[in-house]
Amino acid sequence: MLIGIVLVVFGVVALAYQGITYTRRERILDIGLIHATADTKKTIPISPILGCLALVGGIVIVASGIRA
Repeated sequence: MLIGIVLVVFGVVALAYQGITYTRRERILDIGLIHATADTKKTIPISPILGCLALVGGIVIVASGIRA
């Protein structure tokens, strides 16, 4: 039952955000006392199909747990 609830929450979040975005700081220039960095945003995409599958699977698990 707990796994079903987690899958439902993950499915809703995956459908709402469709990816995880994070910022990474990269060093571009490093000469003696001079340092230059740049912030780049990276995104890990989450497929909407995966979100739908998790949502439906979670609902099925929760529904079967209630009936049992």
